This record gives sequence, C-alpha cells and structure tokens, in this order.
Amino acid sequence: MLMKMNPLVSLLHLYDVVNTPGVTSDISHMDTGAVVRGFLGQQQLEDALIGMDLVIIPAGVPRKPGMTRDDLFNINAGIVKTLCEAIAKCCPKAIVNVISNPVNSTVPIAAEVFKRAGTYDPKRLLGVTMLDVVRANTFVAEVLGVDPRDVDVPVVGGHAGITILPLLSQIKPPCSFTPKEIEYLTGRIQNGGTEVVEAKAGAGSATLSMAYAAVKFADACLHALRGDAGIIECAYVASQVTELPFFASKVRLGRVGVEEILPLGPLNDYERESLEKAKKELAASIEKGISFIRK
Repeated sequence: MLMKMNPLVSLLHLYDVVNTPGVTSDISHMDTGAVVRGFLGQQQLEDALIGMDLVIIPAGVPRKPGMTRDDLFNINAGIVKTLCEAIAKCCPKAIVNVISNPVNSTVPIAAEVFKRAGTYDPKRLLGVTMLDVVRANTFVAEVLGVDPRDVDVPVVGGHAGITILPLLSQIKPPCSFTPKEIEYLTGRIQNGGTEVVEAKAGAGSATLSMAYAAVKFADACLHALRGDAGIIECAYVASQVTELPFFASKVRLGRVGVEEILPLGPLNDYERESLEKAKKELAASIEKGISFIRK
C-alpha cells in the first residue's frame, strides 16, 4: 500500500505464494499513478520480475515470542535463495532490498546465489537496516524531548541484537548523554524488535513500523535511481569498512545502487568495545549464510 502511494512508482508488481489476487485487487483501487499487477505462485515468479528496477524482499515468517531472528533462518534462507535465483535470471540489473530476517545471513545468501549465476554486483544488493535507524531516531528524540524528524542517528554493524550498534556520539544535532542514558538507549534500540514481538504476544512481529522503514529506504533508492544527489542512508552491504565481508554503515546511493561507502568516523571507547562484540556475532551469521549456499 505504501509503495502504491509513492509518486516515483509507475509499475508495482506484487508476488507471493498466497493471497496476491485479493491484495492486488484491493490496492489497485487507490487513485495514485502506479499500475498494480499481481502474481501468484512459483510458476508466475519470473513474470513478476521481468523488467523491474527495484526488488523488495520482505518474504518469510515473522518472529514469535522467545524466537530469535536466527530461529527463522531455515525457512527464510530457502525463500531468499529461490527469489534471488529468479532475480538473477529475470532482472539481474535490479537494485535488491533484502528485508527477510536474519538479514545478517540472508544478504550473504543472496550474494552467493548471484555469484553462482554470474550476475553479482555488490553495489546493487542492500540489506535493509532502516528500522534500526527509525527506532534510534524515535527513542533518542524521546529522551531529548524533540521531534524525531530532527534527529539523525547513524546505526552500524548488522540487524540483530548486539550487532545493532547506534553511534550515539555522532548524533545530529550533536548532544551528549550520560553513561546510563547510553546504556538505556543502546539496549532499547537493539531490542526494539523483541519489544514489539512481546507486545503482540504471539500475533507476529514488527510489521507496520517495518513497512514504514522499508518504504523510507525504497524511496531513497528510487530517488537515487532517478539521479538525485547526496542521498545517504545506512544499509547492510558488501563492505571494506571492517575486516568482515558485510557490514552496515552509511552509504551514498546513486543510479547504480551503492556509489560510496562512508567511513565509520570517530568512535568513543564504549562504541569501540561494542563494535568488537558485534563483529564476532556478525562473522558467525555471515558464515552461516555463505555455508547454506555452498553445502
């Protein structure tokens, strides 16, 4: 629905293994410019992808209370693999936004699938960590008593638990927090997803805030594809910012996807320490994704 509302979308293809005809019919009645077409089931997957410039992958199962993002791995890994095999065949030049959890592992899976198909372009494969940024902006704004739209918190690392690292020392506008506030904010940003899972008590995970964040990120990609300059967002991408093959940090988007990966900038002691912990967990998640395809 949010993509149908976006004026930069001229053609919107919806694909799923269930329910697509109903959802397509429903949102096609909205009086916005995007033409909507629905595709149902594996046999229509390739038709859904032909000619697409941007592919958004939110597919898979959500978390339930007590589950980690890793518990979703076995189901969602297979789904991402299938979708990426079709992308490689039908729209290899598309920019791909991967939302399916665990993002720390599903982005490496997508990369391996594209490598195998001979279509891999690291600039065009982006793991969506925008929800971490959206939460960080919101929670920090609450503490500061300001409008979240006036706050910009870089969030680096990955997209699960301790791999989510908000750089509170680099907030715009600049401000300082007590050690207690830093502990509280970092913990809340890292556990924002679990907060929603528990509040929904078995009825799913973050869907509305995730949709908002996904569309905010997709919109940035669409503006970049159009040729707008100076579009900088955080995303989980193939990176040399650390020794890890994938890492989330600020990137500059352009017509080809990621045009530049920005440096991490100065970190304080707390952030440096947190980064080392994050890297250990991130390395294991990346390896898990790669070995899923290679075995």
